Amino acid sequence: MPKDKQQQAGREELSLTQLNSYKEAFDSDIKNKLATLTLSQQSYTAALENRYVYLKNPPVFSHKLAIDAPITNQKSSGRCWIFAGLNVLRQKMMKEYNLEELELSQPYLFFYDKLEKANWFLENILGTLDEELDGRVVQYLLKDPVGDGGQWDMFVALIEKYGVVPKGVYPETFHTSNSSNMDTLITSKLREYAKILRNAHNKGEAINTLRTQKHGMLEEVHRIMTISLGQPPEKLTWAFYNKDKKYHEFKDITPVEFYKQHVKLDCTQTVSLINDPRNEHMKKYTVKYLGNVVGATDVHYINLSSTDIKKYAAKVLKDGRPVWFGCDVGKFLARSKGLMDTQVIDYQAAFNFGFGTTKAERLQYGESMMTHAMVLTGVHIEDDNTVRWRIENSWGPDYGSKGYLTMTDRWFDEFVYQIVLEKRDIPEHVLEVLDQKAIVLPPWDPMGALA
Repeated sequence: MPKDKQQQAGREELSLTQLNSYKEAFDSDIKNKLATLTLSQQSYTAALENRYVYLKNPPVFSHKLAIDAPITNQKSSGRCWIFAGLNVLRQKMMKEYNLEELELSQPYLFFYDKLEKANWFLENILGTLDEELDGRVVQYLLKDPVGDGGQWDMFVALIEKYGVVPKGVYPETFHTSNSSNMDTLITSKLREYAKILRNAHNKGEAINTLRTQKHGMLEEVHRIMTISLGQPPEKLTWAFYNKDKKYHEFKDITPVEFYKQHVKLDCTQTVSLINDPRNEHMKKYTVKYLGNVVGATDVHYINLSSTDIKKYAAKVLKDGRPVWFGCDVGKFLARSKGLMDTQVIDYQAAFNFGFGTTKAERLQYGESMMTHAMVLTGVHIEDDNTVRWRIENSWGPDYGSKGYLTMTDRWFDEFVYQIVLEKRDIPEHVLEVLDQKAIVLPPWDPMGALA
């Protein structure tokens, strides 16, 4: 018998007898009828919210930041990592300058991130000219070359090169708040450019000739960005009144000067700590082809236990400073309450089952990865144990508790993947891991997911 016939013979079809037995079992349990009446009318998350979990975890915290900055809104875009990064930076500025409110420009960094990602993509195409077009590496590179997402080290690469500006200097446009059309246009052009470069290489064109072509390609991407967002400022004036109604003005400074002189947080002295239970702790990791700015420091992490990560984060929050973090925000989120907890959506009550995978297995089977970045702004501690965490989100003030979310400790263990701390907040024996040669994970590894 041919091999394909043998394989077919070993496969079992879904029979009508089986379906009848499933129906009989379903109809025999009256609870299934109640579940059908309820869940056919509304979403699982709305119908199965467990109010008792919410009542046990009110949005009250033993330690929270003194400043509640106005909640930001990324709208229909994937810029959470930029929003979270700038929300961390503004905390220190608001305290130092005694400000009631401050928002730094996310569109400004968004503009340069797209340009840098375009160059990153084209350089990777030039570096893989001899790879098979239908191979996994090239197809991965072609999949989403200029997506909105990013990671902390990519944020640092942008602000170190381009600085930051106040939101009023470079505000939102339609395409910063609704980025899908622009992303689709740039992605289409980049794939076309990849074809051109690969075809030219196959015809024997020299690499210098291809790079000359690349410069023209980047100019076209720049044109798209400038038409869609406007020209970013080369210099700016920052003028404001503080809480005491005193006027301050800083004139004719560059975005990099604004960052160095007024933000006053050296983001190069920060470290990303991850919790990846698939891989060995106290090791340094990176992900191949992950980044945005060519020439910047490689994206890298130190892998630690969730217990250690929570301990270090809580210490920083108790000291009155925010913490950037990345998580899988869509899992077990009660949207109406703004609560993230592994039991807040009670699937057991409706479907008679829970979930039987570990954090490591969810990563291995594609069930979970980092999808969103936010800012920790508080923690509740009882008997020296962390219980729940306060989160500043970037989905506007109408979401959750006036824009803030609450995350329980058990949710943190299961779905938080990354936090960022200053080096001064990390024990010396952990910092020594940075001296290791990084273990390189493949491009498609979930630790390379962009928030």
